[in-house]
Order: sequence, then structure tokens, then C-alpha cells
Amino acid sequence: MPIYRCNQCSFVSEDLANPVGSKVPCGRCGQTCTVYGTVFYVERLVERYFSSLREINILREQEKDGLDGEGASPEVKSESLTSVANVDIHNTALFATPAQHAPLSSWFSARKIEAIFDYSNVDTTGFFDDAARTIGQRYALFAELVNRVRFAYRKGHTGLTLELSDLSQKDAQTVNTLCRQLYSHTFFSRYYYQKPEKIVRLNLQAATAIRQFFDGGWLEWFTFIEAVDQLKATSRPFSCARGVKVKFENEDLHELDVLLLPQGQHPIFIECKSGEFRGDIDKYQRLRKRLGADRRHFIVCAADLSDDQASSLTAMYELTFVNLLLLPSRVHSLIET
Repeated sequence: MPIYRCNQCSFVSEDLANPVGSKVPCGRCGQTCTVYGTVFYVERLVERYFSSLREINILREQEKDGLDGEGASPEVKSESLTSVANVDIHNTALFATPAQHAPLSSWFSARKIEAIFDYSNVDTTGFFDDAARTIGQRYALFAELVNRVRFAYRKGHTGLTLELSDLSQKDAQTVNTLCRQLYSHTFFSRYYYQKPEKIVRLNLQAATAIRQFFDGGWLEWFTFIEAVDQLKATSRPFSCARGVKVKFENEDLHELDVLLLPQGQHPIFIECKSGEFRGDIDKYQRLRKRLGADRRHFIVCAADLSDDQASSLTAMYELTFVNLLLLPSRVHSLIET
């Protein structure tokens, strides 16, 4: 039984006339809504419910700890909000708060840099981080799919056909499974698999957020969740952000892809490039100097770099270059120092 819930007026209704994944107008206010399968919707609702309960319990414990230690500095108290030892980082809204961003905001303010945060950029209760991690962990296999979708969006196409016959049976099945999962999570508006020919037909979503995801946003999400995973493993409290707009005193405006501030350490800046990046190297070097970051703490994560290329570029420029496989160990090494 397909259903939808309107994000504008909270109206919930059955919809037997339209397929799962389609867009329909709300029966109450007319706002465009996405149709979901009932079981799928209830599963996600239950997951969020229990995730919220866990977060409430954590915040209660943190509030109790704050009352027990009233002599602690305000900075320590705000940073303690981001201790995530018992939090499912892949399904939480705990990062998407002003308190969680406060240490980073203070860091920029002390250097007379205005930082503009979009708190929803680090809300992992949706599917963006899950899809990004799936793509990033098997990027060599999924790169063609991502590039084809990005190209189709840029050319104004409404769909694409993916031929899997040249892949091994196992790889073809894996790519087809990803396409089906992305469709079930509304990344595509239509999915059809011609089994005899091993052809996947996909229709693109018109939603801006989905287009941005395939146009490089997936790499930001992957980088963010991998880095946070490393921070969680060390049990070190931290502040984090994604897509931060920073304005310097001379009104120069820049955007920082991923930011991490482990407690008691320097910030880690990660710039993400899923396509050509060579023309941005000089810009990154100047930005690093303006932020006062050393080369180890300013990372350029380029999806298509080999290990040797990343090592050579790091030696050539005052930046640190990594690919998707090198990123976790690089972040971990900075946290441990």
C-alpha cells in the first residue's frame, strides 16, 4: 500500500493510483510529495524513533555531567555534546545543531572570519550518507554509473541506459543491486532491468538535492562519514561541519567542503574533488595559508587519484592529497597526534 507524507502540512494519505517513488500533489495543500512503500516508510520511521531515543538519553547524560562539573569551561561543555561513542553516526540528527557547530564557530570568530553553517548538511537521518558510503567503498566499480548520471544531468537528459554485459556476473549483479537500492531510496524516479540483455534503464529525479549528490555531493558525504567514523573510533569529542561558507575581513567568500575540529587539536580541512582538480591547486594553497592551517591539516581528497599520484602531489605542493582508500588512515593519523 503506497503512502505519502507532506513535509509542508504533515498530511498523510494512501495513494493506490501512483507507483512507489513517483511525485504527487498533497491532497490538502498541493505541495509535491514522494510516494513510499508502507513497509519501507514504517521501517525508516521506527529507525528514527529509536535513534531519537538514544540521542535523548545521551544528551541527558551529558547534561548530568555538565551539572556535576560546573567549573568546566564553556568550550569544553559545547564540545562534549559531540561525543558519539553510543550514537549510530549513520542515522542521527545530533550533528545538525548550533551547539555541535559552536566550537568551529568560535574558532573562526577568534580569527575574524565569518562562518555560515547549514546545520542540515550533517543530518544523517536520510539516505545520502548511506548511498555515498556504498559508492565510495566500491568506487572503481561504481564510477561509471556515477559519471553517466552526472553527464546525463548536465546534458539535460531525463534518463540513461546502463549496459552490464561487459562486466563479470558478480560485478553486474552488484551494479544492478545498487541501482535498485538507489531507486528504492528515491535517487531515481524509475528503474527497470532487462535481465536477458543485462541492461538497466533509469529515469533521473528532478530534485535539486539528488542532482547535487551525483554532481560531487556524494564525495562530500563519503568523506564526512568516513572522517567522523575515525573520530568515533578514537572516542575523542569533536565538532564537525559540511559545506561551510566562510567570509574573510576583505569580503572574500569561500566554501569549505568538510571540517573537523577534534577537542584540543587544530581543525582538519578536507576539500573534495570528484572530477578535474588541477586548476584548483593554487586556490587551495592560498586558502590554506589564509586559514593558518599547516599542510597536513589541509587535505584534498580526489576520487580518481592513484596512491602514487597522491604521494607525488603531496611532495610537490604544500597540501596533502589522498584518494578514497587513503583518506581514513590520513584522518586517523591526524587525530592521534
